[in-house]
Amino acid sequence: MPTPMQPSWPAARLDSALAASRAQHRAALGLYLPVGYPTRQASLDALHLMAQSADILELGVPHTRPVLDGPVIREAVSQAMAGFQMDDVFTAAADLTRATPVALLVMSYWAPIARYGPTRFAGELVAAGGSGVLVPDLPLHAAAGWRAAAETAGLHTVPFIPSYASAAHLAAIGASHSGMAYAPATPGLTGNQRPLSSDLPQQVQRLRSMTRLPIAVGIGVSTRDQAAHASTFADAVVVGSAVIRRMRNQTDPVAAAAGIARDFAAGVRRAQRSAA
Repeated sequence: MPTPMQPSWPAARLDSALAASRAQHRAALGLYLPVGYPTRQASLDALHLMAQSADILELGVPHTRPVLDGPVIREAVSQAMAGFQMDDVFTAAADLTRATPVALLVMSYWAPIARYGPTRFAGELVAAGGSGVLVPDLPLHAAAGWRAAAETAGLHTVPFIPSYASAAHLAAIGASHSGMAYAPATPGLTGNQRPLSSDLPQQVQRLRSMTRLPIAVGIGVSTRDQAAHASTFADAVVVGSAVIRRMRNQTDPVAAAAGIARDFAAGVRRAQRSAA
């Protein structure tokens, strides 16, 4: 049985980021980018500039079957796969940890972690400064082993919570995960540009009433106004496809990433001013 998690110093960065944004009456801003997109160096440069606006950075591990993702992220991870090695994630995390105070999460499908070795992956990520991991397709048969490896290393395991989760499921998630929980802002794949779910505030309230974890919303947050709205009731707002959409086909994708990071930061902070 896994022992109760003793958060590492890197994991505490996530806790601190969420506490700091909460004290400002706003959501923390999380920004996602696949490591290696559009190139290895450009992704690192973009992440450094995005860290100036974000509270949390999600480092995406490229994978050949990104089942949760829509065309925007699928195209980006396909491009990032060229020459990618898992060490690129740890190198990027260590570089960002040395240079910025931002909290670092890794978003990875299970297959790359399983191939690398869960215990090895967790240990190297903590050593590089990572706070936690989101595995949206974590299979039931591997869940206990992964959580044990993560808890031993001091990593948060961030659960993805479907909107139809039962009360019993939510209670189990709250008891076996840490850091924060991730709820979809819209149904379907990442990158859709539909309005946010009309009942999203009620969904977040329901999740918060059934788990002690802070609640992040993502998947479909595509505009600054949507981020501002979500910031009034969520603990974190995570944006990915909108970042990539701004970067692609740009002469200077790094500058484009920095610009959209500032736009979304202004959105969540605008919500803070309204609350104040």
